[in-house]
Amino acid sequence: MHWLYLLLALVALAIAFKTTSVAVLMVCLLAALGFGLAWVLKLLAARVDSQTRDSTLILDPAELRRLREQAEARRAAAGNPPAPPAA
Repeated sequence: MHWLYLLLALVALAIAFKTTSVAVLMVCLLAALGFGLAWVLKLLAARVDSQTRDSTLILDPAELRRLREQAEARRAAAGNPPAPPAA
């Protein structure tokens, strides 16, 4: 979708270069600026979104506590005492 904004910005610039009216020139330049900024923001948003983790993979505190209890139970069954908590 962000490439559409770049295309619209280029079209607005092309119209601005071809026109003889100052009013059309100003409108097209403002439109090109707006579409250019929208393109950059959407491009950055897409890059940030592709780098973030999936929020469904984050463990909630209850699940984390259950996994710790299971690990402690396995250590106790193996005969290894649990490690002291880090300060």
